[in-house]
Amino acid sequence: MATRQAELVEALTRAKPVPEGFDAVKVAAARVALLRKRAGEVARQWPMLAAGFGDRWKASFSSWAATQPTQGSLRDGWDFARDLDGRGELPAIAGAELAEREARWSYDGSAAPRTRRGPAVRSAAGTFAVQVAGHVRIVRLSYAGTRSRKPST
Repeated sequence: MATRQAELVEALTRAKPVPEGFDAVKVAAARVALLRKRAGEVARQWPMLAAGFGDRWKASFSSWAATQPTQGSLRDGWDFARDLDGRGELPAIAGAELAEREARWSYDGSAAPRTRRGPAVRSAAGTFAVQVAGHVRIVRLSYAGTRSRKPST
């Protein structure tokens, strides 16, 4: 029985084949519901990341998460944000959120995050975060809204 339960959990959370004797349609529906629930939990931990996707948040996160084992909502969001940043696809609105966490916490992608002890500078999506003595300052490198001037003749 434990083996069958493990197979069902794998089918629900890691896109493994549905074990014999289970309704594949119902397992697929449960899987989608679990991914949406997971997206909602991550959105609570990473509100700017979710906001950067707008109406596409649940579908975008679920597509990524479908092949990723859950590490909890904080780490799932962190891993997703890092993946997006690495591909140059992190929404600008989420840059400060990721940079701030990277500056404040040390996270290697496998162990639980821990507070940084020393100064740190981290960047994401055009935003820098500087952490000194537990205080984080955000610096955005955005030139939006600036106008170029024509040289005078």
